[in-house]
Amino acid sequence: MNSSTKPVFNFDLPSDFNDLLKDAPSVTVAKNVNDLVNLSVGGEDGMSQEVFYDLPNGERKQEAIVHRVKNGIAANYLEAYMRRRDPNCMVIADDYPTDKTTFQNRFDYDFEGLRQETFDWLKTQDLGIFFFNAGKTGMGYKAVAVIPANAGFFGLGLALLQGIINPDELTEYYKPTAFIYTTPPFRHTHFDGKQVVVHNRQPDNYEMFSYNLYPGPSAKKGVYGMLIGQGEEEGWVTAHCSAVQVKTPYDNTVTFMHEGASGGGKSEMLQQPHRLSDGRLLLGDNLFKDDKRYLELSKSCDLMPVADDMALCHPSLQRDDQKLRLEDAEDGWFVRVDHITEYGTDPSLEKLTAVPPKPLLFLNIESVPGGRALIWDHTFDEPGKPCPNPRVILPREIVPDIISEPVSIDIRSIGLRTPPCTAEEPNYGIVGLMHVLPPALAWLWRLVAPRGHANPSIIQTEGISSEGVGSYWPFATGKKVNQANLLLKQIKETPKVQYILTPNQNIGAWKVGFMSQWIVRDYLARKGNANFIKEQISPARCNVLGYALNYMTFEGRTIPPWLLQVELQREVQEEGYDAGAEILLEFFYRMLNEFKSPDLDDLGKKIIECCLDNGTVEDYEQLI
Repeated sequence: MNSSTKPVFNFDLPSDFNDLLKDAPSVTVAKNVNDLVNLSVGGEDGMSQEVFYDLPNGERKQEAIVHRVKNGIAANYLEAYMRRRDPNCMVIADDYPTDKTTFQNRFDYDFEGLRQETFDWLKTQDLGIFFFNAGKTGMGYKAVAVIPANAGFFGLGLALLQGIINPDELTEYYKPTAFIYTTPPFRHTHFDGKQVVVHNRQPDNYEMFSYNLYPGPSAKKGVYGMLIGQGEEEGWVTAHCSAVQVKTPYDNTVTFMHEGASGGGKSEMLQQPHRLSDGRLLLGDNLFKDDKRYLELSKSCDLMPVADDMALCHPSLQRDDQKLRLEDAEDGWFVRVDHITEYGTDPSLEKLTAVPPKPLLFLNIESVPGGRALIWDHTFDEPGKPCPNPRVILPREIVPDIISEPVSIDIRSIGLRTPPCTAEEPNYGIVGLMHVLPPALAWLWRLVAPRGHANPSIIQTEGISSEGVGSYWPFATGKKVNQANLLLKQIKETPKVQYILTPNQNIGAWKVGFMSQWIVRDYLARKGNANFIKEQISPARCNVLGYALNYMTFEGRTIPPWLLQVELQREVQEEGYDAGAEILLEFFYRMLNEFKSPDLDDLGKKIIECCLDNGTVEDYEQLI
């Protein structure tokens, strides 16, 4: 780390960036993660730092308190609002094609003036900068981040997620084409305290301006938006998914790709089922009476993680095996730990984060300087109400049994957070433990991508809302129809991939958490595929749910049929199911009407019309 003299780099940088280096009071070049750990707390000897900014009106705004702890850095925001991603934070400043809100339309003035104000403010600050690759070589951007020096924890999060490059070790020509600028006080001076991230796409100079210090909208999803944009131009997808190879006790291996909106179970797909103290699995807990159902499973499958949230599906990775191939797009994982509420819930993750081989970044986790951040000690938004979005960033290199090579996908699942459903209070929690989807219907689920019930990761909206195409639309900068076409092309070109839908949180009147997802993963891995004989599946009562299972036997135990077909629950019955189905179908119809565009693939138009015409699951089978 070097701040004593202004840095000089032997590669091309734009004039705006060079002016910052020249005019700022000091510039600290972070060359590794430890440099950013120290910057987070004000230096090598620092143990804590209050992150605050003085506004032009004389008011001082404190954003966060940062502690050095035995296992890394713990940062806590003072405002509960800043502890989750605002889904409306993205705006587009340029004139390139987009379906997103532009800066001009939202704020009613041109961005260029604010852009210059941003640079002018940064020139008055002690700065930290570092270099990194967004994505992988040949599949992303060479990038540089500029932060106020006292926001080192934000830079640490970005570096853990995306990596960091030591400019002294570069042996080849290096030209950054992506720039992230962070100016936290503008949230208060220009945006009424709201999270705002501005994307300014220019040829060979992609600028992103982060006007807040929660890394979710910028360091995480903002960089993701860069990759989605590049893929839209070049014809490939960065999927919003986790991926894991599952090895059964019988030595066969099945590779899963799990997609879904934030909170849809992507990180959980990489976790072992949570066991009770006696080793049993709690399959379900009835919400309305004292009735619990358990499973005994002597040995879980072995898990070999591939990706946690973002995966590159680049053409260079594909083979002729008619399966989708992908690899992780990140260097670190932004893991939500709201479900870990006490010691012993997930011993492997607890141990890894309590005594890690490298420093980690904890967000919304209670801490004291010099102590140890523990992932079940969640910050409270208010008395008695823990923050629903506690996080830890794990470098993927410390994750046990990690796979760093591209993998071929066997089963592609999509997760949905489902609310309770009863005949008295019907809702869309009518999804059984697992549904089998024809490829055409699987594409529709990726177009609508429900955000789902009680989403812990974002500022929640009322009712069922959508994260859109592939569940990554909130982070995309371009045209929705282009992404829909890319996803359809991907599905058509990988006919040997199988598709399923799995709920989490609730199945009808039963609370299941993520156990439903874990059971389905281990069941299909033991089975080896998602092929079923005709006697085991039948068309679901709601057409967009594909096929429901008639029966399911797992390690000699029969899964209750009312967890497979929710209309069989006495609390729900056909009346409650059908009312919930109306809610789900209305959501599908409303979302799919947004894709009625001349630019949509002809096959895509037929699939959407099939849904709008109340097509059967057999109709979807005929389309792909």
